Amino acid sequence: MGGHSHWSTIKRKKGAEDAKRGKVFTKIIREITTAARVGGGGDPNGNPRLRLAIAKSREVNMPADNIKKAIQRGTGELPGVDYEEIVYEGYGPGGVAMLIEITTDNKYRTVAEIRNLLEKNNGRMAEAGSVAWMFHRKGRLVVDKSKSDEDTLMNLVLEAGAEDLRTVDDSFEVITAPHDFENVRKVLEDRKIATVSAEVAYIPQNTVSLEGRDAEQMLKLMELLEDHDDVQNLHANFDIPQDVMEKVAAK
Repeated sequence: MGGHSHWSTIKRKKGAEDAKRGKVFTKIIREITTAARVGGGGDPNGNPRLRLAIAKSREVNMPADNIKKAIQRGTGELPGVDYEEIVYEGYGPGGVAMLIEITTDNKYRTVAEIRNLLEKNNGRMAEAGSVAWMFHRKGRLVVDKSKSDEDTLMNLVLEAGAEDLRTVDDSFEVITAPHDFENVRKVLEDRKIATVSAEVAYIPQNTVSLEGRDAEQMLKLMELLEDHDDVQNLHANFDIPQDVMEKVAAK
């Protein structure tokens, strides 16, 4: 499992679910608005980032009117907040490297709050560039093993331009270059092979294995960061053995 650990994978193992729907809606609305503003306009057919954001909104049953208004705020048809996108770098418990993707209307407030969360949970902010080199920007699609057999899926995604297919517990993980992500996603969609998640993310080159107190603190920190309104995505180079995960989840 070295090199691909990601918070979304850990969260699925832990069995966590986003019960705070309002907070989920807020983050997706920000992404839709930003995608419409900087990703190529309000037409999802010509804006892959917007198309992916809309797909995520439908996964959580966001009303169509919310989606429409978010797009209109991004294109300027409706008044809205001007969000800034920032990636903060930091370290967590056990020396875990972290990239924290932020969308904020006040970067000074946000950086102070993120620094406070890190420092209170055995972490710290890092200088720009000190962590980013440990990650590669890649497309990442997760398919449940019940949706396809490995050989069929491998032939399909490699022909569509994917770089790799990995087995991760009860799922397959498809890795692509960012510019091939949309084509691979569409091929899976056309073949009606559902994905558990699909995103362009920062994937670590190597992972740190955590146990005991470090594992507990890292999971707590990730949950606290994810709960912050301005945090859009989290990426960290840690892995937790299955038996340790089960013990932490049982607490």
